[in-house]
Amino acid sequence: MKNSEIVELSTEDLTARLVEEKVALNKLKFAHAVSAIENPNVIKAARKTIARISTEISKRSNAAKSETASEA
Repeated sequence: MKNSEIVELSTEDLTARLVEEKVALNKLKFAHAVSAIENPNVIKAARKTIARISTEISKRSNAAKSETASEA
């Protein structure tokens, strides 16, 4: 998932997608522990996607906090 796709999603969609990606990462890790998966770079890509989504969520949260602080 690219950054441009992540920015277009709503905050609710991002939190739902984050949960889905974390579950998928856990499944990949278990599959890799049991028997080596064909392409272990998929695990690395999943971690990066989770990081991108988490970053966008925190960016939006911080922007909302700064808006409310500046209004007060």
